[in-house]
Amino acid sequence: MNREEMMILTYLKDNPKTSAPEIHNGLVNLNTNFSMSLSTLKRRLGGEFMKMNLVTSNGKGKGLKYSLTSEYQLIYPIDVDEYFSFENRKIQSRFNFELIGSLENARLFTDEEIEELESLQRQYEHNISKLSRSAYQMEVERLSIDLSWKSSQIEGNTYSLLDTEILLKEQQTAKGKTVEEATMLLNHKKAIDFLLQNLDFFEALKIRDIEDIHSMLVEKLDVQRNLRKELVRIGGTDYIPLDNEHQIRESLHDACRIINSKKSVFEKALLTLVLLSYIQAFMDGNKRVARIVANGILITHNYCPISFRTVETIDYKKAMLIFYEQNNLNAFKQIFIEQFKFAVGEYFRVRVE
Repeated sequence: MNREEMMILTYLKDNPKTSAPEIHNGLVNLNTNFSMSLSTLKRRLGGEFMKMNLVTSNGKGKGLKYSLTSEYQLIYPIDVDEYFSFENRKIQSRFNFELIGSLENARLFTDEEIEELESLQRQYEHNISKLSRSAYQMEVERLSIDLSWKSSQIEGNTYSLLDTEILLKEQQTAKGKTVEEATMLLNHKKAIDFLLQNLDFFEALKIRDIEDIHSMLVEKLDVQRNLRKELVRIGGTDYIPLDNEHQIRESLHDACRIINSKKSVFEKALLTLVLLSYIQAFMDGNKRVARIVANGILITHNYCPISFRTVETIDYKKAMLIFYEQNNLNAFKQIFIEQFKFAVGEYFRVRVE
């Protein structure tokens, strides 16, 4: 897609229900480098963009108006640095009740992205076929330590990766660290071990299974269990999740239904990561639950689990905030693809000493 085509889509994002002449005039006035003719713009809107399910239209003749499709709004590329450069950014501050339903028939990955992910999965399957049982277990242990460390670090845990390894392997706590930090890490490892011992646990995602994982992750921590009955606020954003237990349960039910309906395991895992975080069903631990449940889905379907080891915490949080505020998952999708690629390249390979 060329620069001017992206300009058209960007204009439609900011100005939905707009006619072709209005789009053309707006772009010409905004940017003198926009040279596409009105007739060409009309052909793009009614031709390629329609076929690619990027835009939708309403009305006839001079009353014909265009908007981005709900599917494309989900994956529309957003410049993360530019987005957070605006202090008073325009956001959707309330829970979007239409969002989960709109995901049912949405294609979350492009054909090229799916091709890349499936190629990586085939490489993973080839890799593990070459491993002995003991070597496979060693790789599982490595990934479990990395995932426990990174998932906890994203939530503010200050243990280093080395200290985490010593804690999980030798039960030795690090000096100067709190009991709560050690407990968070140990709970992660316990939850991951549970999934590895119960490989069919997430064949079909259920609310009670999500609650079970949450209970494991917050055991011995000062965190309320069960679904929220009160308001919770999220740092760094004005997005306010639901505060009604019945609505939270209904949203979780709908999320499970949509996730279970997806044929692509990659879509199942990605939606789990963003929707469980978006719904914020618990008072605390929601993103931790999302990461473990998503990995549980990958493990259940014999896909390579991901540790998130190389993602920067700030990048993870910014991508999640964009989903909260714009219901756009493109930035988070790129993190998912990068971390799946890293996991396949880093773990479950025959190692030469």
